Amino acid sequence: MSNSTNSQPTTAEVAPTDEVQEIKLLTSTNDDHGGVIVEMDEPMDSTTFVSILRASISHWKKLGKKGIWIKLPIHLVNLVEALVKEGFWYHHAEPKYLMLVYWIPESANTIPANATHRVGIGAFVMNAKREVLVVQEKSGFFRGTGVWKFPTGVVDQGEDICAAAVREVKEETGVDSEFVEILAFRQSHMSFFEKSDLFFLCMLRPLSFDIQMQELEIEAAQWMPFEDFASQPFVEKHELWKYINEICLAKIDGHYSGFTPVPMSSDSREKKKFLYLNDRGLKRCNSL
Repeated sequence: MSNSTNSQPTTAEVAPTDEVQEIKLLTSTNDDHGGVIVEMDEPMDSTTFVSILRASISHWKKLGKKGIWIKLPIHLVNLVEALVKEGFWYHHAEPKYLMLVYWIPESANTIPANATHRVGIGAFVMNAKREVLVVQEKSGFFRGTGVWKFPTGVVDQGEDICAAAVREVKEETGVDSEFVEILAFRQSHMSFFEKSDLFFLCMLRPLSFDIQMQELEIEAAQWMPFEDFASQPFVEKHELWKYINEICLAKIDGHYSGFTPVPMSSDSREKKKFLYLNDRGLKRCNSL
């Protein structure tokens, strides 16, 4: 979707007969798929807004436009009911705005759905003594269970997976680390508010070892012998964690290669991108 400017009513001239009639329309920009984007900004009463909205939809229909996106900032919440009554529906919401959409043609609606996945990470951090960095949670699924687990968390918007793993380890335990590889990932569905979930198991190398626990969310943190971690009843009974243990052990013993982030050159205006790949396998293939 292309960027657009603040939307204020503009004037379009039409001539139904022998006189010129001025009709106010909403300012819009074209998206890449035959639709329009409107960014509201100026306060407006509902009655005036509905009149301008109907004229705008009629105008866009004559132009052959398809989807209409209206970005409504939180201070214009009074216009939500009017939009819904005109056939718009919610697409997504952010802290400062609500996005509503409308499909003009009588054909099947092809407006893409809102973001479908949440991305999370689990951080496998091991020191030279084969001790793994683990925590107990104050909140969440494991609260009060006594289970020791890897530091975990959710990737922020605009944040790379490798950066998120380093950040979460630092936030929960105070340990500095550097990203090594993505060892594996798991996809599940009907998770957080019925969204799908992608969970990436990441290996990191510790750069510091003193633990400074985050007391808001973490009950306890320590370096634990990997064998003690793996022998926890919950870990032994849970199929996912059994696989995770096998992967981590294979990696420690040099029998497994994950995916390392390779920085990709891009337009200077964009943030650097990463391609995650099996670097060792690629080098071995190229050497043949």
